[in-house]
Amino acid sequence: MLYILALLIGVVAGLRAMTAPAAVAWGAWLGWLPVAGTWASFMGHWIAVGIFTILAIAELVTDQLPSTPSRKVPQQFGTRIVLGAFTGAVIGATDGATIGGLIAGAVGAVIGTLGSAEARKRLATAFGKDPPAAFIEDAVAIVGGLLIVAAVA
Repeated sequence: MLYILALLIGVVAGLRAMTAPAAVAWGAWLGWLPVAGTWASFMGHWIAVGIFTILAIAELVTDQLPSTPSRKVPQQFGTRIVLGAFTGAVIGATDGATIGGLIAGAVGAVIGTLGSAEARKRLATAFGKDPPAAFIEDAVAIVGGLLIVAAVA
């Protein structure tokens, strides 16, 4: 089950790169992710929560800008894989499975990046414009991220 949750947080990173670490930080801070005593314990500190929350909010805003590059360009894609791997590793660390969580998170990020790009394109076509599709994607990432970290506990 832990690896499935690590894979799913990677999918969230594929949707919104910074939402995944923000959700993990909030989960650690709220005690949903038992990371105390692990290498990932810093994620439960209020500074990590604050930094990742600010970055996630900034990403939600910049995603709406027409100048924002595709999530599939190398820099965006790479960032999503790294953050998916990182957040998967944090989830894995809750049960001594850091490497497995890292791999599952990276795979999830690839799935999430490619799948969400296609889903958003189809939604935008159906709506006749992109913003509604982007807001749906935002909601799925935020709610999904929080449900995933809550499920670890």
